[in-house]
Amino acid sequence: MTQSNFLAVLFTVLFLPIAAVPARTLDNGKEYDNGNKGDKLHEHFYSESCPLVEAIVRHMIWIRVAADPTLAAKLLRLQYHDCFVRGCDASVLLDSIGGETVEKDELQNLSLGGYDVIDEVKLVLELLCPGTVSCADILALAARDAVSYQFGKPMWDVFTGRRDGRVSLASEASSKIPSGYSNFTTLQKQFSDNGLDVLDLVALSGAHTIGMAHCVVAKKRFFNFTGIGDTDPSLDPAYARRVLDKCTHSPNDQETTVEMDPGSSLSFDSHYYVTLGQNRGLFQSDAVLLTDSTSASYVKAFEDFDKFMDQFGVSMKKMGNIGVLTQNEGEVRKNCRVVNTDGRGSVNEHFIVPTLIGD
Repeated sequence: MTQSNFLAVLFTVLFLPIAAVPARTLDNGKEYDNGNKGDKLHEHFYSESCPLVEAIVRHMIWIRVAADPTLAAKLLRLQYHDCFVRGCDASVLLDSIGGETVEKDELQNLSLGGYDVIDEVKLVLELLCPGTVSCADILALAARDAVSYQFGKPMWDVFTGRRDGRVSLASEASSKIPSGYSNFTTLQKQFSDNGLDVLDLVALSGAHTIGMAHCVVAKKRFFNFTGIGDTDPSLDPAYARRVLDKCTHSPNDQETTVEMDPGSSLSFDSHYYVTLGQNRGLFQSDAVLLTDSTSASYVKAFEDFDKFMDQFGVSMKKMGNIGVLTQNEGEVRKNCRVVNTDGRGSVNEHFIVPTLIGD
């Protein structure tokens, strides 16, 4: 972000009209308990310490999504990959320092995006409410708001009060993030380990209604399913042919992409479930949702957008509460990319301001 662009964004945020804050959809002060160790998140946790935080995040995210519609999928995926490793503690945002490998260095995370947007929001909030709003809460709000831009209103409630973690390990990411190659049993266990059930699994898989995937991710299913250069026979032949034609010359590259929801990759809708029922799911992890009678029934039910969206919001709230740090746990980072040097919120030498306002 150039200095002029940053100042323009800051000016807009500083003069954000109070009307931009939407009506509250839940009782003020309501708590959300994760049912595990008793940690609690709150509706409008920052109502006194940083009262416009939700309006500011929404405003900044909507500006960015309007300019780049692909950002919604990136931020949604970023939160998903964060929450499945060490819980929703913004550990996926930490950069490697001193040569150690962190979560974002793991193979499945190399294609993650949206870090710069989180940095921008954090910078503004640090100027307005220093040391107050956690990176984990910013990520949860940003993911919700990026999806909600299409609808012009928040599509689910985000409870806040998370704290940021101080540990990020690539080795943990490699074992805990569900893979596009996973079978149903593996997916069910990974979700269950995080307090999520089959209904949540099918609903959250609906995030594949937006976004793109690199050909290399689908290589095995389309180019070498059983090791003899074949294609998964469960795929719709016409769909398989289109993907093969798109990726034939680049199954191993990291540039060529295909839509995860054919013909509807920029619209958050229920089309994913329709195409999945037609055996046009891109990933093996999509297709296996049809191999279990319970999950298959949810796939069919979620062809109805209202049913899907209602459950997606519920499941996002559950996912957003996985392993959260609250109260005196963790910290509130000054810079989402590095832990605080004194453990109490002081700015360290890696603060992002020079990068954002430089040429």
